[in-house]
Amino acid sequence: MRGWQVECLVTVRVLGDDSMMYQLCGTALAGLQAASMGVPWLPVLSQGEEESEVLDLEEALLGQSDVRTAFVESWPEHWDEPDELEIMVDGPEVDALVVGALRSDYQKTRIDRMCERLDIISYSPLWHHPPDEHMRALVEHGFDARIASVSSDGLGEEWLGKRIDHESVNALEALAREHRFNLDGEGGEFETVVLGAPHMRASIECDAESLWHGSRGVWNVESACLGPLR
Repeated sequence: MRGWQVECLVTVRVLGDDSMMYQLCGTALAGLQAASMGVPWLPVLSQGEEESEVLDLEEALLGQSDVRTAFVESWPEHWDEPDELEIMVDGPEVDALVVGALRSDYQKTRIDRMCERLDIISYSPLWHHPPDEHMRALVEHGFDARIASVSSDGLGEEWLGKRIDHESVNALEALAREHRFNLDGEGGEFETVVLGAPHMRASIECDAESLWHGSRGVWNVESACLGPLR
């Protein structure tokens, strides 16, 4: 984030079964990402209900949420808490919120309106990036991104936990054309988690198992920790 000072990493943990706004699986890994980046982590709880899930985030940014309870609910009890992990108990003092929206007007509009109420900038640096360029940029810039869930025709259990590299992007392109799904997963066809990136001082090491249910599945991370600092 050139020209920006990153104050914290914010993650919404959805307690319900679905959400129109937020990712469901692998969100606890964001705490390790924050620790690796050397910035505080602000976990947020939401039931994932359409009428309130943006307000849950807004209250957290205003410092009006129960962060300690959010941490307990978000952090797996059998994971060790790294010394580098700092929880942001009070609301952050920020000028902007950076989000990873790609093409969902539903999501971006609601975040934009929330930021207007908070009088901060809403910034979506990936907005309308071509899907193929977005996926290949992850590889070229050294991100270790893994497939964390799949729910689309053409994507079987073998994709769970697979790293996004040039070979897998080529395979995804062919499957996306054949089965008519979004190459970048923007339609919910798959979700990803990041285990390593240029801005992280240490990669995340984890043990996971694939859980498959009919035509969909998740890569369930059973344990995770930070590797050696670079």
